[in-house]
Amino acid sequence: MAAQFRSTEALIDALADASFDRPPALVSNAHVTGLGVARALDAHDVPVIALDRPSGDATNGGSDGSDGGGAASDDGTRRHDGLAPPSDAVDFAGAVTYPLDDLDGFREDVEAIVDAIGREAVAFGCMDEWALAYARADPEGVRLPFAGIDTLDDVLNKSELYATCEALGVPYPETYRLAETADAATGDPDPDATLDEAAAALGFPLVVKPELKRDFEEAFGTNVLEVADREEFADAVAAAREAGVAVMAQKRVDIATGRDHSLASYVPPSGVEDALGVVGNAAVRFPQQFGTSCLVETADEPEIEARALAVLDDAGYHGISEAEFVYDDDRGEFLLLDVNTRPWKWIGMPVAAGANLPMAAYAGVTDAEYESSGIEPTRWVYLRDYLALLAGDDAFWDQLSRADWRRLVAGEFEREGDLTTGVYRPSDPAPAAKLFETEFVDRDYYCAC
Repeated sequence: MAAQFRSTEALIDALADASFDRPPALVSNAHVTGLGVARALDAHDVPVIALDRPSGDATNGGSDGSDGGGAASDDGTRRHDGLAPPSDAVDFAGAVTYPLDDLDGFREDVEAIVDAIGREAVAFGCMDEWALAYARADPEGVRLPFAGIDTLDDVLNKSELYATCEALGVPYPETYRLAETADAATGDPDPDATLDEAAAALGFPLVVKPELKRDFEEAFGTNVLEVADREEFADAVAAAREAGVAVMAQKRVDIATGRDHSLASYVPPSGVEDALGVVGNAAVRFPQQFGTSCLVETADEPEIEARALAVLDDAGYHGISEAEFVYDDDRGEFLLLDVNTRPWKWIGMPVAAGANLPMAAYAGVTDAEYESSGIEPTRWVYLRDYLALLAGDDAFWDQLSRADWRRLVAGEFEREGDLTTGVYRPSDPAPAAKLFETEFVDRDYYCAC
């Protein structure tokens, strides 16, 4: 494991003294998702370097490699509350400039790290800002196991995504691109309606969503707004216009709890015919209605897989992705809500099921080889959130059996059964121990996944 989370300078010094027999993976962020990717790669002896911003910065993640988030200690270590660095799957861990603060500084840091490594590296961005930063910065010496920035922008742009769904006949929530923010739009489709026309068609409450999530999050602190009446709707649209963000109005879907499904896949550059994928059902979320997944299980939904791959194929996207579908009770069908062009919180589920998507992506840009041996039924649980749900929601009934709990406590789930976990692994105990440590102190880690 990485003995410490180093400053950029200290990390560069440590890497200069190391040697690698294959390209190491640069994994960012260094929390739950990064931990899942690191473990997936380490299972095939891929060296992992976890890169993130330090903890403790009062600004929006802003820190350069040496001074932000508090000065480095005398030994070059930095404070970092993420769960990946102490894992046995991580060889080195350290700070880089946060790309949303300074993309050029991020590029310089990564290029200096690669220069210290002495050979090329493979980048895995595990949150939108990191995946997009690697694509936009395109650091010299870094191989990207996913499509370039133009393709990423097309997939992440909701206007483009829903236009593709319309052309392909893939169901999606009723959505109107608003004329009031059309000047800020980057996608090709023209606006569908004015604010009043959209309100008349959709009724209230309705959802205000951005064309590009990252711009909206910076302006509003969230990636979606639910508005209860016309006044709230008008205020949200006016604020978006002021911020230069194109938005759309979307019907508030009567989502069937426990029926959210996603295609977790890796599409190689050769195309969707060679894709490796698993459909997962987010059976339990925390909080239940609109929270993040805490119990996910494999599902047999070939129509979801076919529709997701059709959208990815039309966009020309290759790489790891999660295509998210919700089930609309009123329409009686699955609707495509979003496509994440990166690993996500429950990336460990497809890995445990037999589809090691990070290793497939790594093999796609290196001389390594990977072939899935087949998909097996699998469940993934993030125990921190699952236990909180059990403790705090009287209406929720435990979906794990007595045998599941026995195997979890004994650690036998790592050797038998169909259950895997997000963090807790007796064979790799330090991340879970770190979670206990950070859970009961008066500070928050900046990212939940």
